[in-house]
Amino acid sequence: MVKTIFCIALLLSSCTSNAATLPENTKIDSIVITKESRMMEVYQRGKLLRAYKIALGREPRGAKHFKGDMRTPEGIYFINGKNPNSAYHKNLGISYPSVNDRKYALFNHKDPGGDIKIHGLPRGQEGIGAAHIKTDWTWGCIALTNEEIDEIFPFVAIGTIVNILP
Repeated sequence: MVKTIFCIALLLSSCTSNAATLPENTKIDSIVITKESRMMEVYQRGKLLRAYKIALGREPRGAKHFKGDMRTPEGIYFINGKNPNSAYHKNLGISYPSVNDRKYALFNHKDPGGDIKIHGLPRGQEGIGAAHIKTDWTWGCIALTNEEIDEIFPFVAIGTIVNILP
C-alpha cells in the first residue's frame, strides 16, 4: 500500500512544474485542459512538454453558458490576450464566448459572460501556492500557481489553440 502511494505521488510529481523550467526555444502551440482530471497540458508540435494540476470554476461540471454560472467553458478556443500585471499575478485570455456560446446565451435571453483566463493566484494570496488545487475556486477560469504561469507565459503566443475538455 505504501509503495503504491509513493509510486502515485512520484508519477503525479512528474506531471507538474516541479521539474526544470521549459527551455528558452520553447513555443507552446496548443493547450489541452481536461476538467474532470483537473489537468492542463502544454504542447509543442504535438509533443507534450508539461502537465499542470489546476483549479477550475466553482461549478466545474458542465460547460459555461451564462455570466455568473461559475463554470469553466468547454470547447475549442484560442489565447486572445496576455496580461503580465493581472490581479491574479499574470493571465492568458481565452476567447470565450465563441459565436456559438453567444447564440446559446441569446436564445436563452441571458448574458454569456466572458473574461475567462488561465491565471496565477490572487495578489496578496500567493502563499497558498500549490494548495490552491484542493478546491475549485475561480469564477470559471483555469488557475495555476504563480510559478507555473510564470513558466508558460513567455512561451504562449496570441492565437495559441486551447481545447477545454469535460
